[in-house]
Amino acid sequence: MTFIEFKKLLLDAELTIPKFTALIKVSEKNIQSYKKKEEVPNAIAAIAACFAKMNKEGMDFRTLMDTLDLQKKEKKGAGFSSKKKEKKEKEPEIKTSEK
Repeated sequence: MTFIEFKKLLLDAELTIPKFTALIKVSEKNIQSYKKKEEVPNAIAAIAACFAKMNKEGMDFRTLMDTLDLQKKEKKGAGFSSKKKEKKEKEPEIKTSEK
């Protein structure tokens, strides 16, 4: 699905991107990155389509989403530097003998 089609579904669901990301507990930056790719992953497209259909049918999808008690994933570390630190902690120190 294209990003434009995705945005139309959000309009049909009476949602903005910030409201959509809050409902599904995903970073707004993550969803905005699909704009550059011009394509939305199937799972995100399916959720938007369901929200649009449910809204059209008068179903309260917001309350349903709240009952799922989804948790937002938090980033851990700061990129490559944290991976280097983890790697150093896991590797045993190798001692070389001096002659």
